[in-house]
Amino acid sequence: MKRMVLFLLIAALHGNSQTARIAGADSIAGEVKKEFLHSWNAYKTFAWGSDGVKPISKTPYSWYGETLLVTPVDAFDTMVLMGLKQEAAEAQKLIDSTLSFDRNIRVKNFEITIRILGGLLSAYQLSGDEKMLSLAQELANRLLPAFDSPTGMPYVYINLATGKREKPLSNPAEIGTLLIEFGTLSKLTGNPVYYAKAKHALVELFKRRSAIGLVGETIDVETGKWGSTASHVGGMIDSYYEYLFKCWKLFGDEDCLAMWKESIPAVNRYVADTVRGELWYGVVDMNTGKRTAREFGGLEAFMPGLLAYSGDVERARELQQSCYSMWTAEGVEPEVFNYEYKKVLYPNYPLRPEIIESAYYLYRITGDTLYQRMGVTFFNSLKQYCRTEGGYAELASVITKEKKDMMESFFLAETMKYLYLLFADPAIIDLKTTVFNTEAHPIKRTW
Repeated sequence: MKRMVLFLLIAALHGNSQTARIAGADSIAGEVKKEFLHSWNAYKTFAWGSDGVKPISKTPYSWYGETLLVTPVDAFDTMVLMGLKQEAAEAQKLIDSTLSFDRNIRVKNFEITIRILGGLLSAYQLSGDEKMLSLAQELANRLLPAFDSPTGMPYVYINLATGKREKPLSNPAEIGTLLIEFGTLSKLTGNPVYYAKAKHALVELFKRRSAIGLVGETIDVETGKWGSTASHVGGMIDSYYEYLFKCWKLFGDEDCLAMWKESIPAVNRYVADTVRGELWYGVVDMNTGKRTAREFGGLEAFMPGLLAYSGDVERARELQQSCYSMWTAEGVEPEVFNYEYKKVLYPNYPLRPEIIESAYYLYRITGDTLYQRMGVTFFNSLKQYCRTEGGYAELASVITKEKKDMMESFFLAETMKYLYLLFADPAIIDLKTTVFNTEAHPIKRTW
């Protein structure tokens, strides 16, 4: 038994490339690639040069009225990993020739960082294209004024042209999910300012944790005062915990490891919840630990992957099984689910990747093909309920299966990437040297 525990811990820390695969795994990977191409070709046909495509109306959209090529940047490394050389070359040419950040638009610092800055850095590492690194540095320079708050924690919005900052009421996810991207830029360029700004923000947030070690849902970056004291592992908090551990893995930053070791026991003690023998993570008050809701959803489903990656394989397995039961209850997971009463609270499904991401980590770390079989369920559900002629559509309701005319870039950057990696040759990604940012952009520790 001790040998097995030791094996699982070593595998969790280093990745297990010698793993069994289900019959037909290569074929399934090929089918995932075809569905990626179906969606990418819809973008090329109906929305080339814009941020994305609406799959039902087959029309383009751009987040801020002017394109930042969000879909091509976000999807580029997926194409490279899938071996789609022609498509990657087309996207690279579009990015190199037309992407510009000299735009008088107000953008969300967090989203632009994880999707575009992270995407450009990964693209640079995979392609060697110096223009990608140059674009990444230009973007980061335009984002840096967001950190100019009294606490050093960034404002939510920043104008790319003027540097004007807006909205001081932020949250742990948007404050604490920047160091992989800004830190990697420092390592690749030799300029320490990016790492310093993002890490300072992360530390200042951590310093404001409660006496029992939890963070809340909203915080004012000017005053450092908490707004909502709800604590959980879902949206507005989720990737804060993810980056504490991943920044240790990527940079060897001992401070990040110390913050992780301080934080995760509190989360497991207060936020974790067992109902009818099933493990979930609910909602509590950050100051008292008192449970305020038994809610879990698509965003929280990243947690099994993080637990497995950090070595807590047994807990990860339990939680993934709960996530899977949430998915199969209606055939697709809802955005928010009451796990006490097994009731859907918010029925939409925005094509989220987190449950597939967790299956990928658990498969790579344990070698258990159970997680590939889960992946087959996820893939079949997506094809059955979300596929359209113009790509893949979000679901307005997992109960009625009514579609919504939207396909976010993360569907190509994350959902399809993790599905592909779940079935493809594990050697494509070396988890000993590569860390995924929260948008699934692989960053390799080359320094």
